[in-house]
Order: sequence, then C-alpha cells, then structure tokens
Amino acid sequence: MPRPPCCGLIIVGSKEPVPLKGISVDVQVKGFVSDVSATLKYKNEEEKAVEAIFVFPMDEDSAVYSFEATIEGKTIVADLQEKKQAHKTYDEAISQGQQAFLLEEDESSADIFSCNVGNLPPGQEAEVTLKFVRELPIEADGAVRFVLSAVLNPRYTPKGDPVSVTATRPQVPIGDIPYSLSLSAHFQSAYGIAKIVSNCDISPVEYTDPDKTAAKVSLADGHKFQRDVELLAYYNEPNKPSVTVEAAVVSSDAAKEAKPSESLMNESVAMLNFYPSFPAAQEQSNCGEFIFVVDRSGSMECAMNAEPNAPQRIHSAKETLVLLLKSLPLGCYFNIFGFGSHFESFFTESKEYTQQSMEEAVKKVNEMKANFGGTEILAPLKKIYDTAGRPDHPRQLFLFTDGEVGNTKQVIDEVQKNAQNHRCFTFGIGEGASTSLIKGMARAGSGICEFITGKDRMQTKVLRALKCSLQPTVKNVSLTWSLPPGMEAIVLSKVPTAIFQGQRSIVYAQLKGKVETEAEGEVCLQYNFKDELLKNSIRFPLKVEKVERPTIHRLAAKTLISDLESGKDSESEEVKKRILETSLQSGVISSLTAFVAVNKDTKTVVEGPPVQRHIPAPSFMVGRSFGGCGPVPMACMARPKMAKCYMPSSGPLGAPAAPMMHLKQYGGGGFHAPSPAARSVQMDIGPDSCDVGSVVSAVAEPPFVRLISLQNADGSWNLNPGFSSVLGITQQDISDKNPDQNVDSSVWATVLALIWLHASCLDQREEWELLEGKALSWIKAKAGSSLDRFVRAGNELLKSSVDPKVFGL
Repeated sequence: MPRPPCCGLIIVGSKEPVPLKGISVDVQVKGFVSDVSATLKYKNEEEKAVEAIFVFPMDEDSAVYSFEATIEGKTIVADLQEKKQAHKTYDEAISQGQQAFLLEEDESSADIFSCNVGNLPPGQEAEVTLKFVRELPIEADGAVRFVLSAVLNPRYTPKGDPVSVTATRPQVPIGDIPYSLSLSAHFQSAYGIAKIVSNCDISPVEYTDPDKTAAKVSLADGHKFQRDVELLAYYNEPNKPSVTVEAAVVSSDAAKEAKPSESLMNESVAMLNFYPSFPAAQEQSNCGEFIFVVDRSGSMECAMNAEPNAPQRIHSAKETLVLLLKSLPLGCYFNIFGFGSHFESFFTESKEYTQQSMEEAVKKVNEMKANFGGTEILAPLKKIYDTAGRPDHPRQLFLFTDGEVGNTKQVIDEVQKNAQNHRCFTFGIGEGASTSLIKGMARAGSGICEFITGKDRMQTKVLRALKCSLQPTVKNVSLTWSLPPGMEAIVLSKVPTAIFQGQRSIVYAQLKGKVETEAEGEVCLQYNFKDELLKNSIRFPLKVEKVERPTIHRLAAKTLISDLESGKDSESEEVKKRILETSLQSGVISSLTAFVAVNKDTKTVVEGPPVQRHIPAPSFMVGRSFGGCGPVPMACMARPKMAKCYMPSSGPLGAPAAPMMHLKQYGGGGFHAPSPAARSVQMDIGPDSCDVGSVVSAVAEPPFVRLISLQNADGSWNLNPGFSSVLGITQQDISDKNPDQNVDSSVWATVLALIWLHASCLDQREEWELLEGKALSWIKAKAGSSLDRFVRAGNELLKSSVDPKVFGL
C-alpha cells in the first residue's frame, strides 16, 4: 500500500532488533552469463511475530527465476502467479496466521524488487533464496563485468505521482549495519582466464583447472556496503563471435501444460553474440545536431566515489562537457540543457558550432552548478522532441544523470515515441543510478549506455560514445539463416537497429524442428554501412546436450518480456496476455507476476497481525564523511514544493523502505549527518541547498584539462601565456624555438600541443583522440612542407621522442 506523504524529517533512535542477519551470494559465471543465488537469513529476536520487508535494487536485465524459503529444515518452493493473485494468496495466509513469502518487481521500475517475509514467530529463523541470471557486459578493455547491485537511491517522484517505495527507509552509519554479506564467485571460460580484479577487497584468485579455464574468488570479510560489488574477469579471447544453443527443457507446470508451439521452453534456444566491424578509418563527418542534457539536481553535488577528495559529480560532468565541446566537428549544430525541478538551455535553438558559439558554451559550462532542485527529466525531453530537427544533421542526444526518478516508464516511452528522429546515449553517474532508466532510454533510442561508478573516469566513457555517435547510421539490419531441412529459426528478441564499432550485439532465437546428429547451422548478421553491404557469419553445431539450468531459455524469456513491456502496445490486453503467458511458462518474473510461498504446515499459528519491520540501509552521510565531505549540519539540498529528498543508501541487494524515517518532500539531492543531539529531533528544512562545494576539497584542474580548454574550435592552439604555462616553458622561449618564423605561430603551438599530449597523456588518449583528429587536419592544411621541421623541433624542445608517424610523416 502506498505510504502517505511524509511531513518533516525525523530520525528516530530505535533499539529494535533487525530481523535480517546476513546475506550470502553464490555467483556462477560461464563465459558471458552469470547465474546468481542469493540467500537472505532472518531471525526474529522480538517477542511478537514480525513481517520483514526488504527493498533492494537489481539490474533490470536480470531474469529472476526461482524463490524459495527454508523454515525449520523444510524448504518451500514459491509459485509464480499473476501478481494480483499472488497478493491475494499472501494476504490470506497472513490473515490466517500462516507464514508466507512474497517477491515482486516494483510497479514503478524494473530494477527495484521487494521481498516480504510474513508471520515470522518469536525466536524463529528463516532463509529465503532467490535466483537470477543475466548477460554480462564487456568493457572497452575486454573485461567481462559482473556487478552485485548494492546501492538503491531514493527515486525522485514527480508532483502528482505516487510516492516511490524507495522514498523512505531507516538509515544508519555504514559501520553500524547489523547484517553481513558474503560472496563467492566462480568463473569459467573455454579460452582461459587471465585475471580477475574487483573494486572491493577479495581473496587471491584461485585457479581450479590447470589450464586456467576456471577460477574462483570471494569477497573479504567485513564488506562496508559503501559501493556495488564489481568483479572484472579478463578472458583471453573476449571478443570472439559465438553461438550457444541450449536444448529444450520443460521446467514448470505451466510449460508442461502448454502445447509445444506455445512455450519457448519446449524448443532449443540459441544465444547469438555478434561483434560487428566496419571498414577502417572513415573521414569524420561534420554533420549532426548534438544535444547534451545534464542533471543539475542537488544530488549531483555528491562525490563520484567514497575516496578522499573525490570530485563532485557535477564537476566531472562539467569537465566532460568541455571535452565534448572541444571534440565536436566544425559545421555541426549543438545545444546544452540543464535540468532539475525546472530546465533551461544555453541557446533558444541549436547553434552552429563555431569558435564564438563554442567559447560562449564553455563559459556557461564553467558557471553551471547543481542547484536546480529535483530530477524532472521528462520536461526537457519533451521540449527537445517538440523542436524540429535540422535536415542533413542527424540528432544525437546525450543524457547525464545520477538516475533517480520515479517515472522511469514515462521517460522511456517518450524516447520510444521519438526513436525515428534521433539516437539517445545515456550515462548513469555514481552508485545506484537506475539501470532501468539508463538502459531503457538507450535501448529505446538506438544508442548505447554507460555507468560511471567508483574511480571510472566519466570523460573516457563519454568520448567513446561520442565516437559511436559520429559513425554513420547503419541501415537494413537483418538476420539470415542456413539450417537443415525441417528446421526453422524464430527470433525472440529484437534484431539490433543500432550497430557500433566494437559493441557486442546479442540476439535470441528459438530453433524449431528435429535436430540431426552432427548437423550444423549458420547465421549471418548483415547491414548496409554507407554504400557497402557488410556480413558477419557464424557456423555452429545444432546438436547439444541437455542442461541442468536452462540459462539461455531464461535470458531469452526475460528479453522477450522486456521487449513486450517496453513496446508501444504494452497496455493492450493482447500484449499483457502474452507477457503473462511467457512469464508463467518460463518461470521468469515479470511486471505482471510475483513469486509467493505459503508454509501450510506452520506449527504455531500467529494470533493477530504481525509487526512490520523494514530492513535498514547504510548511509554514506549519517555520522561519517563521504568522499571528503565531512559531517555538516543536517540539511536537504532542496527547493520547496519539489518531491525529492535524496539520501544515498546501500545494502547488499538493496536499500529498503521504512516507517521510522520520514523525509520531507523537497527538490534537491543529498543531505548530511545531523549532530548526535539532532538525530531524534524533528527538523524543518529550508529552501536553500546545503553548500557541499564548501566542504568538498577542491580538485586541482590537471594540466591535460587546462590544455584542452585552450583549444580552438577548428582544432588549433594559440601561443599565449596560458598555453606556455601548461607546457612549463616561457612564451618567449617557445617563440624563439619556432623553426619557421614565416608560418603562423599557431601551427607551432598546435604541433607542440599534440607532442605534449602524446608524451605526457598517452594513457588518456581515448579522451583526446577526436580533438587530436581535428588538430591534425588543421596542421596539415597550414604547415605545408615545414611540418617535418616543426615535429623535430617540437620533440627537441619538449625533450620527447614522439613518432613523426603521428603527424602522417
């Protein structure tokens, strides 16, 4: 039942025992797929029966396929039922004094789940185990990335919408969390595992096969819950195209009752992994309308991570915007929107990219602050989509947000409605960004998404996406099959409409018909790139052994369900019926189903309703510093009449809601620790945002960023005091060493800038590769036959040995 809007901000010191005692997680990773089993251990140490409620995050691509409870040595396997029926089953059991368990996806977002353990008698212990599978993404450096979501930030609720289940919950300092987390992970790769690293403390990697195709690690004791648990596995051949075929399986009563044609579980299913490629180096296009949409809500003042002196999210976003502005091609169009509880744009309409417009935009970027209150993404999107695009300048939308909204589905629907008119690239900033929002928008807008967490540099990931946006749009994408007679392939997921260099494309297909021994099939992904027809073909064996866990079937079912739920006809009865049938037949949870279990053999019937206990979550900002931001008076970075009071919170598998903390509904993000005396006092929060900037240590601007900020729109640098200070050489000395005084000094400065970047910042080349391309084009047009002398003189002055090939010599 939705909670009423809260009044004031009350921190209640509670001595009540917390029923959740620990969480243990077992992770099995085979290639690029993870199968996870998470067990929550409960004990009621109170004198009354309790109902424990745990709200937690989960990546929206996760396919939850099992939920069971163990009480007094007896295991009760939950049924997957239509959601209303599941609620009825649960409520009736609770009212009759029986123990019951409920697991469901939140109505507002596919990446929030809640688990109810009802009627746990005094002194009794219980365990609930949920299992899920998901595809694992591949990072730019080839790492296969597994993340156990641990941070669930309160989602901003637009005015008039139901309050999010994440909006209120108890918070305690990280060191005082009363439950523990243990995690063990096993990795398998046929091509060998080079290494496994983590953002958390883990045990040394232990290889369990002599050929290093299997390895395991575990999370060190005492995990503090301050971040998601991330494991990066480096395989020897991560980008090899592949097809995995899984034999038919009947795994549920619903599937058994279905006709073979009605259940995807009754036929083999293939998972296709493509790594499309394009012809080498293409000339950079100067076409395009680039619109950058930046979150300026209060929570963007939070630090990027929990490390001392970490930069604020807004600071990293501003630095990234400057890099983007310097990397845009001459002749394109651009605009920048900032949004919070209201929005504003730099220009009334997109402007042509020139030296003047770039300088004006950079000045405005440097003045940006996280002072716009709440997180209203929908309004600026509608404004952008209502503005006509420019002919011959394809629209590219870049959205930066810490991703805490309660109207996720509305936002994604808006992108979907305008998918034909643009591509959408999204970036989730900081721990706890909504995977449903970030992935859903990119998927609907045929773009790519990135999550920037821990010590990730936002700039690297965003510039990588800009390179993708500059690629010409791929057209006429299709799949063709070559299968033995009597077999056919039915594609279960959408064929990708957007294909980018180096990006994996996954497709699921049902293989119907009898498979002959030793038979082979072939599948070809083909598409038009400019005037070329490109093909990516994979041959694969069709005969496969039956598997114990039908992982590929479950992932295919989840993809099919997600596509149906996000489609334009998702509210139609026909589509809802198909979602429900697919969910029940495959055993994979959906927005229309829930897992419910009832212990009908309860030895002691509970008299009267149980007492609700909401599992507390740890907070970065209660009684401790966060990312260099020391304790300050409790305040909410807010503007009145907004509906967001943001408190970063985490807990393994999530951060629950609770009645004992009441948050006044305001605009901004992030608040900080009260003094001990203030923690049990109701506080009236004023409209002014708390000045986190005054307590976060200033981050010195690195020379690399200063040099980039001096570049002109055409790619050149001017020789001036600012330029010479970055190089650490006086302007006079630079001028004196110019090998050709008859050529404009900007040519000499631009050659020096590129040599300096190659000599000093090669590790960050991804961030300046595009602006380097502009600079090289400009130099070659201006330097003429003197270029060789400029390069030699530049290496001598800077005491470096950059290869002249960098300049095409």
